[in-house]
Amino acid sequence: MKRRYFGTDGIRGQSNVFPMTPDLAMRVGIAAGTIFRRGSHRHRVVIGKDTRLSGYMLENAMVAGFTAAGVDAFVLGPIPTPAVAMLTRSLRADIGVMISASHNPYEDNGIKLFGPDGYKLSDELEMQIEELLEKDLSTQLAKSDDIGRAKRVDGVHDRYIEHAKRTLPRDVTLQGLRIAIDCANGAAYKVAPAVLWELGAEVVTIGNEPNGTNINLNCGSTNPVALQKKVDEVRADIGIALDGDADRVIIVDENGAVVDGDQLMAVIAESYAESQQLRGGGIVATVMSNLGLERFMQDKGLGLVRTMVGDRYVVEHMRQHNYNVGGEQSGHIVLSDYGTTGDGLVAALQILAAVKRTGKTVSEVCRRFEPVPQLLRNVRISGGKPLEDIIVQKAIADAEAELAKSGRLVIRPSGTEPLIRVMAEGDDRSQIERIVNDLIGTISSARSAA
Repeated sequence: MKRRYFGTDGIRGQSNVFPMTPDLAMRVGIAAGTIFRRGSHRHRVVIGKDTRLSGYMLENAMVAGFTAAGVDAFVLGPIPTPAVAMLTRSLRADIGVMISASHNPYEDNGIKLFGPDGYKLSDELEMQIEELLEKDLSTQLAKSDDIGRAKRVDGVHDRYIEHAKRTLPRDVTLQGLRIAIDCANGAAYKVAPAVLWELGAEVVTIGNEPNGTNINLNCGSTNPVALQKKVDEVRADIGIALDGDADRVIIVDENGAVVDGDQLMAVIAESYAESQQLRGGGIVATVMSNLGLERFMQDKGLGLVRTMVGDRYVVEHMRQHNYNVGGEQSGHIVLSDYGTTGDGLVAALQILAAVKRTGKTVSEVCRRFEPVPQLLRNVRISGGKPLEDIIVQKAIADAEAELAKSGRLVIRPSGTEPLIRVMAEGDDRSQIERIVNDLIGTISSARSAA
């Protein structure tokens, strides 16, 4: 069955436009509630959200759906995605929901679902939900006496703050550090500065005034310019940029240079290996991670395993093969010793621990390898399947053959937007630029002809 609703990270789209309508959100609540309604106990769901205007609408719709299915709804309000995953387990819920479109602009929104173990749902469970969404759900509604109850839960921020603080090693404090943090006007605008301050840092916060429409707007991990300026202005030792739901992080060093997820994984992997904390013999990354990271890991006698794009696929491989460090170049860092999904704040704390222990600057600690020249460009599509075009396929094969010994080529449809992403990397920058530009032209021509 072809997936109609779920992409690489839940259901996502423009608010009030199919599929991100209150009607579908309510139906997802009924369908998911039905699938996870197992046994005779009172079933419960925890529902968190980020700070988007449409979050109010979708939150209420999902509460209606779950309670109609006989599931009690525990409403958390604005809170990071990793906190929802943690609270799903902590509150012994049957399912967790995060209403967020992550790093997308406020006009978009999304629905991420977690199982009772705090992990994102498997493809199989998502397909079961999709199958139910195509059916008459009236037969799944609870009897009048069994309708679920809904209540807002207090103290959830405090629970997550304490959880995050406990991930910093006991022998490390943040005293003496001046930290600038950009909360992207998103879900972590309260909890992230509190964690850093309580651990002893001097904290300068930006992106902490959400108004429903400014989430990720000229701020956060996808646009760290404001944070770079703030680091320079206040002479901070480090800048931390989260995204709208705080499951990813980008670092800015004391000189204003941006440090991506690949460098952060290198720092954490090397630190964990030295303390004999690293499991699996290396890390799990995706096909988009830089070749320089792979070479760095090899030089350290460690491995790098690649998965499809999407932190859920990284996590699946980590679970199957006992890795405890994985992530994406975009800043999704998964540390399974502390959580079940990407956690930008917890990842930042591991970087801060390495900085404090070495006594070096952030720029010295976080520049672990020289990235191989890498170029990523997108082709917007409105229909058709240009990647199935014979001319496009031949052009891709020719490019792969040319890069066989000196680089890599990754071409894939986006799981969250109507785009085809073309990425190439290798030691020769001019060669990479030529290959990507040629492929973009070929794909665009096939798209136009479709």
